[in-house]
Amino acid sequence: MSLQARLESLKQRHAGLEMRITEEDRRPRPDEDNLARLKLEKLRLKEEMERIQAR
Repeated sequence: MSLQARLESLKQRHAGLEMRITEEDRRPRPDEDNLARLKLEKLRLKEEMERIQAR
């Protein structure tokens, strides 16, 4: 997989996580553990995207 393709894949996963975080946050009683896990995964993806872009 090329770096550009990898970057696009990460961007899609990042956007999907953003949607899941928003949905969870809108619930009357959000699952804080789930939110924390989603946010951590989103941060890891962002860091990986930044590493790829720095190359």
